[in-house]
Amino acid sequence: MDPFDDLLRGVRADGAAFGRSVLSPPGALRFVGGAPLTLCVPLRGEGWISHPTGEKPRQVRLGEAVVVRGPEPFVFSTEPLSEFGPGQVRDVHCGQSRTAGAPDGDPAERSVLLAGAYHVQGRAPHRLLGVLPPVLVVADDHDCASLRDYLDSQLGACRPGRQIVLDRMLDWLLVCTLRDWFDQPGAEPPDWYRALGDDTVGLVLRAMHEAPDRPWTLASLAARAGVSRTTLAKRFTELVGEPPLTYLTDWRMTLAADLLTGSTATVSAVAHQVGYADAFGFSAAFKRIHGVSPTEHRRLAPSVPAAHRTATPATSGT
Repeated sequence: MDPFDDLLRGVRADGAAFGRSVLSPPGALRFVGGAPLTLCVPLRGEGWISHPTGEKPRQVRLGEAVVVRGPEPFVFSTEPLSEFGPGQVRDVHCGQSRTAGAPDGDPAERSVLLAGAYHVQGRAPHRLLGVLPPVLVVADDHDCASLRDYLDSQLGACRPGRQIVLDRMLDWLLVCTLRDWFDQPGAEPPDWYRALGDDTVGLVLRAMHEAPDRPWTLASLAARAGVSRTTLAKRFTELVGEPPLTYLTDWRMTLAADLLTGSTATVSAVAHQVGYADAFGFSAAFKRIHGVSPTEHRRLAPSVPAAHRTATPATSGT
């Protein structure tokens, strides 16, 4: 397990809203609803994505995938948005199938767009969202390219398990798209993502994420990597931007915040799961990072549906 796995774990297409929109020139749809993350995949034709951040409209061609960061509405159009007048842009929610543009337009010129909205639960995935640009476009030259036609066929299918199939396929396509975007030239992935490729630091990062409950010290982490404490501290800080134990504490407190709001575990149980021997030391660290005590954080956090809570925290692997 590594940071990328952990951060994506809370970004799931769990009963995701899918929509298949057909646009004839000139056609434009404004996607509303406040989704934290939306994946758009042209199934036929091409178009333009416009986001209210002030960036120039991004052209999206067949064979590309787009990830749009919310919650602001965005527009998909057959031409750049500047060419549309008032009243020409129709609102649509992900999950709705809509048409836009000239009703008698040439079918050969129509664009067909698949859009899926993502739920994002907890603080951990927001660490990932925070490093993404408002709009990212990735050429579909990875191993998920063949999913487009199959996704389109499944949208109209009524077979048992249809929703689960769609959810998992959309998860797969999102992971492929984000991973390819991080790896492409010119991208600005977070420091920890680049550090995963380092023989020393990558190994330590994975160890922390595989077993955040272990009583890690600088010495034990250095031993895991087969280097001295001085070498690890210097290399880790150079690549990640902070010392190993600072990173570990911050990650533990992120996990703890999600456990407190997503489970019925006691503060003491959460403390043990993230590597603290007692609730007192854990509470002090939690308040230093988050500004409130664990109990206060649980009281102030939005309520989590019972179906998403865990009665007993899961144990980590080693």
